[in-house]
Amino acid sequence: MRNRSPWLWLPSLCFAEGLSHVTIAVLAIEIYMQLGLSDAAITYYTAWLYLPWVIRPFWERFLLLYRTKRWWIVSTQLLLGAAYSGVAFTLQASWWLQGTFFFFSLIAFGGASHDIAIDSFFKRTFQHYDSDDVIFIRRIFYRFALMMGKGLLVMIAGVVQVVFRYQIRFSWSLIFYGLTGLFLAFSLYHYYMLPSASHKDNSISQQLPRTIIHSFWSDLIAFFHQRALFSSIAFLLLFRLPEALHMPISQLFLQAPPSRGGLGLAPQEFGLVNGTVGVIGLLLGGIVGHTTIRHFGLRKMLWPMVMATSVPNVLNVWLAYTMPSSLLIIGSCMFVVNMGYGLGLCAYLYFISYFSVGKHNEYHYSICLGLMAFSLMWPTFFAGTLSDMLGYRQFFVLLLVLCLLPVIATALLKIRGNFGKEQHQIT
Repeated sequence: MRNRSPWLWLPSLCFAEGLSHVTIAVLAIEIYMQLGLSDAAITYYTAWLYLPWVIRPFWERFLLLYRTKRWWIVSTQLLLGAAYSGVAFTLQASWWLQGTFFFFSLIAFGGASHDIAIDSFFKRTFQHYDSDDVIFIRRIFYRFALMMGKGLLVMIAGVVQVVFRYQIRFSWSLIFYGLTGLFLAFSLYHYYMLPSASHKDNSISQQLPRTIIHSFWSDLIAFFHQRALFSSIAFLLLFRLPEALHMPISQLFLQAPPSRGGLGLAPQEFGLVNGTVGVIGLLLGGIVGHTTIRHFGLRKMLWPMVMATSVPNVLNVWLAYTMPSSLLIIGSCMFVVNMGYGLGLCAYLYFISYFSVGKHNEYHYSICLGLMAFSLMWPTFFAGTLSDMLGYRQFFVLLLVLCLLPVIATALLKIRGNFGKEQHQIT
């Protein structure tokens, strides 16, 4: 049995995890936008890519049925590498839309499976899986992956397009062939560096599919018997509604030409203000949110963080009407926008932990994550249609009005005690 220091494999594992997510959330939108699809078509196609995370609570019961978690980590990284090469290849074909959507779907499926294997592997490897140190390291390197995907890769693609006279398909093919090599390297590296499987790693393989299905339904029934179910599900589905509508349209708005009401940023500029400065704001928002909740508790900090999620929509309306040309001003706004959403996400995740208590807490937490993915998926379907119909200005005004929904959903909640507050013993 090999026992290697987690520092030799934990950062690279979390980085690989983040790259598959940012491919679905950002790079797919970027490619389809540059290839001329309408906002409605872009958001409709990319919304489907959230589906593997929505059905994760059910799918994860079967994923690790016959193989070890370590095997699944390495195998899904190989699968992701193959899917990246598929995107690179089909971008050059006449049927590029059908081909790339198929392989983006494969990346989404592989990424969700990769997440499941990593979560399960961590629970077996670390004695305290939910310790602050493990969570902090995982989130930091996940954010680094976001910074690379939203920032560096988009900027590199923009530079390559200039060098090769705006051959968009060719430039993105090079990027995705590079990602193919990176994931093949990840799979080879983790094959040798991940700790070997223990005898516990195959414990789930002794269960029959029928037993797993019965267990899933039992956990699901227990989930729907929890206290304050209606208000909690309303919060889970509505709290991130403005953010879910904002995420894809903001990317399109920042780069759309001024004739269409956008700010007209080049890919290099977008990668800087949203992929670098924005991710730093998102990371800082998460750190501030975590620190304040640990100090004051979720109940006291929930409303300030709900209000913080309204600030991005105010800034979006201001950007859409003033149309600033200064990169410093746009970057500053994107920093505040992402910091506001980072605070909101932190409160949201703490609430999931608060709601997922009791005998079935592990599976209830997974169900809540599936509901979170669904809360991002269903608004995305019609986000582009709304922006096409209303224009970016009226769209962002509508988002400002829709900020009332998270406020109403939060008002229905009743957080008891000092959940999240760090307890200090007096000696």
